[in-house]
Amino acid sequence: MVSRRSRSSRPFREIVEESLQRRTFLHVAMAGTCAAVLTATGRAATGRAATGRAANVAAVQFRSVGPSLSDAVIVPDGYAAEVLYRWGDPVNGVTPQFHPDASDTAEDQARQAGMGHDGMEFFSVPGHDPNTRGLLVINHEYTDQVLLFPDGLDPLPPALMPPHKVRKSKASHGVSVVEIARQTGGDWMVVESARARRITADTPMRICGPAAAVLGASARGTVNNCATGRTPWGTCLTCEENFQGVFGTSHAGFVPTAAQRRYGLRPEGFCYTMNGSKVGAYRWWEQDQRFDLANSDNDSQRFGYVVEIDPLDPESVPVKRTALGRLKHENAELVLAADGRVVVYLGDDEADEFIYKFVSAHRWDPSAGNAAGPGAAGSLLDEGTLYVARFDADGSGRWLALVPGQNGIPVKRTPDDAAGFDAADICIRTRQAATAAGATPMDRPEWVAVHPETREVFVSLTNNRGRQTTDAANPRSGNIFGHILRWHETDHDPASQSFRWRVFVLAGNPSHPDPECHGNVSGDSFGCPDGLKFDSAGILWIQTDMSSSVVGTSGYAELGHNMMLAADPDSGEVRRFLTGPRGCEITGNTMTPDRRTMFVNIQHPGEPADDVSAPTDPGRYSSWPDGAGARPRSATIAIRRLDGGVIGS
Repeated sequence: MVSRRSRSSRPFREIVEESLQRRTFLHVAMAGTCAAVLTATGRAATGRAATGRAANVAAVQFRSVGPSLSDAVIVPDGYAAEVLYRWGDPVNGVTPQFHPDASDTAEDQARQAGMGHDGMEFFSVPGHDPNTRGLLVINHEYTDQVLLFPDGLDPLPPALMPPHKVRKSKASHGVSVVEIARQTGGDWMVVESARARRITADTPMRICGPAAAVLGASARGTVNNCATGRTPWGTCLTCEENFQGVFGTSHAGFVPTAAQRRYGLRPEGFCYTMNGSKVGAYRWWEQDQRFDLANSDNDSQRFGYVVEIDPLDPESVPVKRTALGRLKHENAELVLAADGRVVVYLGDDEADEFIYKFVSAHRWDPSAGNAAGPGAAGSLLDEGTLYVARFDADGSGRWLALVPGQNGIPVKRTPDDAAGFDAADICIRTRQAATAAGATPMDRPEWVAVHPETREVFVSLTNNRGRQTTDAANPRSGNIFGHILRWHETDHDPASQSFRWRVFVLAGNPSHPDPECHGNVSGDSFGCPDGLKFDSAGILWIQTDMSSSVVGTSGYAELGHNMMLAADPDSGEVRRFLTGPRGCEITGNTMTPDRRTMFVNIQHPGEPADDVSAPTDPGRYSSWPDGAGARPRSATIAIRRLDGGVIGS
């Protein structure tokens, strides 16, 4: 027996830290939490926000905040929160400044924060203390097409969407890379930086992995960027989710193929219902043939991937890693197997879709020079095996390899064989291959999080109102509140092909009239778990995404607005840490290495129950964070303890 741990058994966070120090990076820990009320003025108020009970576990010592229906961000007593980076704020911290009437041009928007802040990661800056300066890589998932323009959706069909609106909408998707620094007094701000950049739906991309043989080696743009992941070689993984919404066609005779329907592609794309009629929200296809489904060379197969970005190099070209599959990707949780191979866990966020993991063919070896960025490390995410999960009733599980000729997946016999699969087809028609393999359909698989010490894996399953047939892993029909599963791989090795699983928590409201919806939460109740992330102390941070159409209604009223909670994975105890303003989703979670600042995203404040905002009265549903009837704006907030202590403790 040796006293020193082997490299394969060390926590992933330690391995990352060691690697990034070689690159003059420092590893960044994950989650945390904060205090007070952040109202629709953008200012942080301090003092007691709500009366709660003291936590019983040593790792989580803040007092829970109560449910809220106010138009504010509320954090526990002893914490403060401030707005850091809102939709329309300049990516370089200087210019162009946001116009409150949303009259910013497409060219302005390409240099400003996009809409729909979602997942994010914090990276240190060479030569600086990572606890006081760093880079945030922030996803922008989607746009509210009404709030994006002064005149909303006008002109409506049959008039075409004007070119300048299509350009601005495309520029509001993608990713921000911003440099931030802590100021005297503790507040953070975006600072001018040569590393700052926006990545949009028009940014040049590379395509790597097996699908490049069919799709070509290049593409343009990334869209509907949901959550993130990080690699030990210092890059960020941004995940394309509901890409189908920006595709459509005005061609009256168009009928989607079965393969297109499986990914939700339809003529109207994402649409609003107005006066009883469906109106396409994006309508990019009216000005850009790449998004026209009737165009035989449309780009719909070039989206739905994990995209790798080097945050330190603003000249680097993002890379679409097709070997990780084409899904509605939620996040990409990367860990190392016992032998040094890279393992990436992935969820496909749609009802009755699946949970995946990718295992690289090669080992990560920083001493061999494969930790220098997307180019040098590319083969690790381009060559390997993609698996899909099957959850069995006895608590066992199997990872089914998505390989032609295995697990019921037919081999492609000829180039025109639409039923068979080759390596490229696995990457492009991933859902169909998973179905053929016999994977377990799940209740909207969202974020996957891995415990930093035990390597136990957790996944959030947001809900599935349409579920009629239950199984052990999805035990509730009409699952309106969702649940979280946990599993450990055989021999605690992420590359294993089998695992043991169990339910961590059934979310729900104990006073809901339907007994099947009650849940079994120990502590503060919540519904529709979405974001999941562990911090380095092993606290599991849970973020929720209840639809605006149900918040405050019967069965949901007692839960209040969407929230962020801290859970002890050992005891199951859950504490509510943060509640958000009206109509928002709480998402995105990253921390400084010392765990004294946590960054969280407030997405789509003011989203109405019917999804259609009011262009002439933009503050009707929320004025957060600017207040006084202002246009609501997604934003990144920074949370810290007033005494400078560790968040959550």
